Formats: sequence, structure tokens, C-alpha cells
Amino acid sequence: MKPAIKTASAPASPATGERAALPPAVWRADQFERSSTPGLASGFAALDAELPGAGWPIGALTELIANEPGVGELRLLVPALRQLTRERRVVILLGPPHIPYAPALAGFGIDIDYLILVEALQAADRMWAVEQALRSASFGALLAWLPHERTRPEHLRRLQLAAHGARGPVFLFRGAKAQFEPSPAPLRMLLQPRAAQRLSVQILKRRGPLSVAPQLIDLPQPAHTIRLRPGSSTPASPERSLQTIHPRPDEIRSPALQ
Repeated sequence: MKPAIKTASAPASPATGERAALPPAVWRADQFERSSTPGLASGFAALDAELPGAGWPIGALTELIANEPGVGELRLLVPALRQLTRERRVVILLGPPHIPYAPALAGFGIDIDYLILVEALQAADRMWAVEQALRSASFGALLAWLPHERTRPEHLRRLQLAAHGARGPVFLFRGAKAQFEPSPAPLRMLLQPRAAQRLSVQILKRRGPLSVAPQLIDLPQPAHTIRLRPGSSTPASPERSLQTIHPRPDEIRSPALQ
């Protein structure tokens, strides 16, 4: 009696075997990260197509890096802020270099009743306030301007861990030098102003394939210009302003952030 002939099945191809064996939480470098939480739409279809989750990440840091403030970074976020405030979700602006002009924000359709401005002049105060805001996780979005000279990698790691519980996107505005430094933020972008009210957006880091060519974004324009007083050449005084919070100095004493 002849022994039974053992047949060996052909090894599974990488496209079927290896990929099928990967758990959902693991992503390959040539694919976008698979997330159970979709991103918040940026308002720019071409940009959303380049972002994992098809929008701004929820519960994670997004770094917006520019040479100087005022290149169009806030206007890039106008569609998202407009959507969040219309849904009556609070947006926190923490430590901006200049106080945002409320009538201009309202001109973009943003409901300023749902904007809160947190002023923290000292670097340690600002880092403490950012971490406390992340721990609260009760905001629609957090926009924070970090002091470059006092922001260290361990600070960013703490913020990224704290951001996991957030129900909205977290944007960190950083100076140009930050692009050459390591960061745990899963999404990093370099912003550069261009002519004709445009903004160049280059994705430096994302959980997906390498992005090479920067995108040219047409920045939103306000629905109307600033109204003038009748018979006057000076702008009318704004009737509404942003809610402002000043952290208590006696509370801002976290040794880990000094």
C-alpha cells in the first residue's frame, strides 16, 4: 500500500495572507490608518482626501507649523469652526499671539457665543492650561499656540496622551523650527502663504503613505466687510466680544511642565 501523498498548499500572497492577518488597529505604511472615529471635515475636499479619516483627526494632536502667525492658519480652520459653533459646541482658543477680532470671525459665519479665549502669557501657565483643557474633554475643538522655547518632546507626549479622550480635534500652532523636531502628533502640516488669498499646505507627517506635493488651498473670504459708522471713516465698535478666561496663577504650578 502506497503511503498517502501529502500536498502542500501554496503560501498566501502578501496581499491576502499578511494583510488579512493584521488586526484592525494595525496599519501599513502604504495605507491610511483605519480609525473607528471619522475625522471632522476640513471643508476642503482635496485636503480631506489626503487625511486619514477624511478630515481633521478626533482625539489626537494636529500640528500647524508656520514661519509666523497670521499666514492664514485660522482661515484654514474656518469651515470646521463654523460647523462646530453652529452645533453649539465650544471652541477654545488658548494663548493666541493676537486677540482675534470678534466681528471678523462672525463675518465668516462663526458663532462667537461658543468661542472661549484663554489668555496665558507665561510659557508654564500656557502648557498647564493646555493639559487641563485636554483633560476636561468637554470642547468641540481646542486651538493652542505653544511657546517654542519651552516646548519639549516630553510635553508633547503628555499632551498627545491627554488628547486621546477628547471628542474633537486638537490643533497646536508652532513656529517654523518645529518642523525639524520630532513630535508624537500623528498629523503635522507646514503652512506657507501664497498670492491671491491662497495657502500652501504641505503634510509633513500622517498615518499613511508619504505625501510629497503640497496642496494649494483657496482660503475662505468673509461674507461681508467691516461696517463703518454712518458718516465716519472709522469702524464701528463691536457689540460682542470673545469670552476671556485668565487661569489663576496659584493653580498653575505643575512641576512636570516647568
